[in-house]
Amino acid sequence: MSDAVGRPATSDAELDASGLNCPLPLLKAKMELNRLASGAVLKVTATDAGSQRDFRTFAKLAGHALVHEEAADGVYRYWLRKA
Repeated sequence: MSDAVGRPATSDAELDASGLNCPLPLLKAKMELNRLASGAVLKVTATDAGSQRDFRTFAKLAGHALVHEEAADGVYRYWLRKA
């Protein structure tokens, strides 16, 4: 999933959740988003395959924008824009 703009060139904060299993990547991302201002972009790196479903659902339910996601070699990256 990506929007027409593609991967953001920068992010306001980054979270490395590599090696953490569900639900920890999402919980840590929620905590980090709480610290950011509205409109800020959080880049999350995870290795849990279930994080794809989690981040897509979370973005829709919480009103945040999943502006881009990538998956390669078991590494998943997400760019979330805080609502």
